[in-house]
Amino acid sequence: MTTTTASTGIVNSLTTGRLPKWAPWALLAGSWLAMCAVFALVAAANGSEFNIVLSIFLGTVLFDALIFVVAYLVEGVRQAKNRLVTSLVLTAFIIALLPLISLLFTVVVSGAARFDPLFFTSSMRNVVGEGGGALHAIMGTLLITGMATLISVPVGLLTAIYLVEYGRGMLARSITFFVDVMTGIPSIVAGLFAFAFFALVFSDPGIRFGFGGSVALSLLMIPVVVRSSEEMLKIVPNELREASYALGVPKWLTILKIVIPTSIAGITTGVTLAIARVIGETAPLLIISGFTASMNYDLFSDRMMSLPVFVYTQYANPGSVVQPYLDRAWAGALTLILIVMALNLIARLIARIFSPKLGR
Repeated sequence: MTTTTASTGIVNSLTTGRLPKWAPWALLAGSWLAMCAVFALVAAANGSEFNIVLSIFLGTVLFDALIFVVAYLVEGVRQAKNRLVTSLVLTAFIIALLPLISLLFTVVVSGAARFDPLFFTSSMRNVVGEGGGALHAIMGTLLITGMATLISVPVGLLTAIYLVEYGRGMLARSITFFVDVMTGIPSIVAGLFAFAFFALVFSDPGIRFGFGGSVALSLLMIPVVVRSSEEMLKIVPNELREASYALGVPKWLTILKIVIPTSIAGITTGVTLAIARVIGETAPLLIISGFTASMNYDLFSDRMMSLPVFVYTQYANPGSVVQPYLDRAWAGALTLILIVMALNLIARLIARIFSPKLGR
């Protein structure tokens, strides 16, 4: 270990100053705020739009320079290099998030104009131009996706249990192969299948109803549920199963009481990902569920609107005054994002409640 002496000028890097833990985050936040202020002033002066992506990116680059300089002055050259490399890793992560930041910023700014109580308490029945809301689309999305979840989760979970706990031989390999094939099915093909199936069953070539949309979405959800649940069941230690068998517990009860509770957190996350995968699908619902301006709470009768189709119709078919339709489309997109975020929070809460409490 080197020591600090006036005669040699050697600096002991192990005894130099240290930046407080909050300093890097304060520098990052300050860099972002400074760049956002600069771009806001430029946008106000030129009458252009505020560029959130460029502000965040250049703010992060400014942070890289500042953290190196500040660390060099306080901690020495070794820690400055270490913090620079760490900040570059953080910069790469932020660059990967820039499309998401741009998307969220655009949707929030554009959707705030119609994010009001009227939007959530009224439908589009007899509405032309301003006003109206997406209550019928929100209820349709919740009903259709909820029914699709009720169909997909039992089928997908039971399939995963069979593949992990019982599946052997040709049948298990065939199921795995077809699940992989279903994972790559385009969403519009699922909608066409559901439409053709129910048109043949009911002999109605113009059939449109919400349950058909649920069936179409379930075709997209099932392979995701199977794959995610299968991986979660595989990571359950075999020692837990063997200990249960040693106590005379039958296999089905071991699966029910040991295997599933141990992996419930991962299974819940997989189900949430499957719901998020299908809740924004437009093509299959446009084909089999159709669209309407009125409320419909019956999945088995008449057309039913959903939020993705609502956003599409508002954007693609505006009236003579375009802006109210665009405002409703952006508000519908914002609502859809918030629903997905709420589902993720609910999944985390369920996983925390029902996951096994293990000592650390």
